[in-house]
Amino acid sequence: MALILLREMSRNLLLSFLGLPVPQAHWQQMSNSSSITQFLLLAFTDTEELRLLHFWLFLGIYLAALLGNGLIITTIAWDQHLHTPMYFFLLNLSLLDLGSISTILPKSLDNSLWDTRAISFLACAVQVFIFLLFIAAEYFLLTVMSYDRYVAICKPLHYRTLLGSRACVHMAAAAWATGFLIALLHTVSTFSLPLCKGNALDQFFCEIPQILKLSSSHSYFREAGLIVVSVCLGFGCFVFIVLSYVQIFRAVLRIPSEQGRHKAFSTCLPHLAVVSLFICTGMFAHLKPPSISSPSLDLLMSVLYSVVPPVVNPLIYSMRNQELKDALRKLMTGLFSKSII
Repeated sequence: MALILLREMSRNLLLSFLGLPVPQAHWQQMSNSSSITQFLLLAFTDTEELRLLHFWLFLGIYLAALLGNGLIITTIAWDQHLHTPMYFFLLNLSLLDLGSISTILPKSLDNSLWDTRAISFLACAVQVFIFLLFIAAEYFLLTVMSYDRYVAICKPLHYRTLLGSRACVHMAAAAWATGFLIALLHTVSTFSLPLCKGNALDQFFCEIPQILKLSSSHSYFREAGLIVVSVCLGFGCFVFIVLSYVQIFRAVLRIPSEQGRHKAFSTCLPHLAVVSLFICTGMFAHLKPPSISSPSLDLLMSVLYSVVPPVVNPLIYSMRNQELKDALRKLMTGLFSKSII
């Protein structure tokens, strides 16, 4: 049964991506134990003024994320000097940030603007799949980026050998593929559960922990098993990142010149800050004990791990990275000169 659902989920997601009609019978097969055809997302407020304030606030955040990540992607693609493994991974990180925030905020903006809460069963499943794909792929990409910094600082003579163009493409593709597989398995498992506790989600987007709350406690054993496997895999990546940075800091502190230490730290600290923000907020949002859980806290944590990183990441990298700032300045100067001419 699980294999059938997996096959149908893959086909239906592909049809939805291509803009083709999806046979509702297959989606009814996934929710045949419940009569849910749509979910109700969390309404931030019932007051029109506050609702419009939420709309403009989230719109500003979304535009800032589009601008910041778009500039990083354009700058790295435009400047030949930035065609190195570190910036290749940074370009992928910006793509993932753009994808994740574009998956959840437009629907939230639409709901706030038109004062609605509804999202269809199919749209919710697609949102869960795409968002989880980007989030999981970003976590694995951050692990790859820690390996990149480890090799660059601890084994600089082997950097070109260990991180050639083909190896970088393979590692980035592995991060995307792993994210895809994890997202597909969790989405199929979650939406094949019987949902018997209503259709109201205490979140502004479709999130697996909130959907599981709608299922009976004895029916999501399979999804709980997948969560345990994902947590173990994530913990392995976390240990790898920590060990990598222990070796990096030991190597940096042995550098005799202060300028050399500053240059090494300037390439490592942005990545470490991004990793810390992403992991700390994400782990607390999903692994916090139920005793301290509340709708307000859940909402705050979801904003911190899903909305804040895509906006803050470009600022973190651009503030500490002189090469990126110089390339961005050249790009803006060139565009400004062309607009004058």
